[in-house]
Amino acid sequence: MPQNGGGVSNINQPSGWRKATAGLAVAERHAQAGERAAVPKTQAFVAVKRVGAHIGLKAGDMLLLDTLGAFTQAQDWEEGQRPIVWASNSYLMEQTGFSLSALKRHARRLAEIGVIAFKDSPNGKRWGHRDADGRIIEAYGFDLSPLSARAEEFEQLRAELQAERELCQRLKRQITVARRMIRARIEAALSGALRGPWTQISRLFEDLLDRLPRRNTASETLARLLAWFRELQERVETNYLKAIRADEVVENAAEATEQVSEKTQEVNPREVISEPHILITNQLNSVTCNRSKNEQAAAMVPNAPPEEKVDRELEDWVVETRKKRGAALDLPTVMQACPEFASWARNMGGYLKDWGDLHRVVGQLRPMIGVSEHAWNLAQDRLGPQVATAALVLTFDKHCAGEVASPGGYLRGMIEKAGAGELHLERSFYGRLSGQAA
Repeated sequence: MPQNGGGVSNINQPSGWRKATAGLAVAERHAQAGERAAVPKTQAFVAVKRVGAHIGLKAGDMLLLDTLGAFTQAQDWEEGQRPIVWASNSYLMEQTGFSLSALKRHARRLAEIGVIAFKDSPNGKRWGHRDADGRIIEAYGFDLSPLSARAEEFEQLRAELQAERELCQRLKRQITVARRMIRARIEAALSGALRGPWTQISRLFEDLLDRLPRRNTASETLARLLAWFRELQERVETNYLKAIRADEVVENAAEATEQVSEKTQEVNPREVISEPHILITNQLNSVTCNRSKNEQAAAMVPNAPPEEKVDRELEDWVVETRKKRGAALDLPTVMQACPEFASWARNMGGYLKDWGDLHRVVGQLRPMIGVSEHAWNLAQDRLGPQVATAALVLTFDKHCAGEVASPGGYLRGMIEKAGAGELHLERSFYGRLSGQAA
């Protein structure tokens, strides 16, 4: 069988038969540049395959390209050489299963995209010869040199595409969190019959949901959508807090009115008794101070009051935590290390003064990132309320930043680490602070 697929073919006809196009001219320039490059065949093919769909290559194009590449040898990709394939049409049709017209169509598309070039012989035939060392002496046919010239370009394009995909995934997650938060606020406002433009806000929310992409979308479009969702979320939060404060004012006023009414009823001038009260008794009883009774009762009770007991237990827990984990986390450190969570938390609960406020807000934000109630309860049971709260804060922030795809799984992983004594939340929080400073 002749070398490189055997035989000659008239797919390349005499000069002038092929219509010159800008794409073919660019492919030829790439081929000349490829001759001066030294890129291994494997690297060149991996680079083009990773971006093939993006640059317009179809499955049939890639099949033909692989078939052509199989004819080349390692020395054909060295500097000063050109990997030219002179396989016959019949052989290529047999290897690919293409008809002649399909073969020509795929070859033309590969050349127009600038992945291969045509090197035509004077008589329009494809043929070639190798020397004793297997190096091509002279050949005409399909020139794969453009792959060598464009390998670096394709690798750079792949890195850009990867960065774009990661950015799109992060933006989609942030849109999901904002969307869930808006829906939760609207439902809470409607179920609580809070005053506000909730009908209009619901319509705006539905309009935004209709604009969500059903397929792959550029990051610019997603960023614009995220800005719209966050703008609507800010409006929802403003109206929600305003409605809550208005209801509190009304409730406080109602309570004050009720208290005044009760006092008015207690102090009724018509019921005042002006006659002196005379105590008649034949037995003298000692006067006992109420405070002394309370102190004696407390002394008789073996355990301290529930409030003091809880405080002591909490203090003991904090001391024990510091012994086990080093310096305990403080609230400012947690909030500063997790700015994405801090923004959401302030929108939810305003100023957070202690861990109790943070625990309450974390419980409200938990469903927004898809952490189940079971996982949350398990975390509190295994880690304790404070450590579980800090763990969920870290999970929320990493999810919003695109660092964690499965928040529930990440939280369960931290629970497992804690069971093995390998959970060091302080390092994670201080590490994020160091990253912000850098």
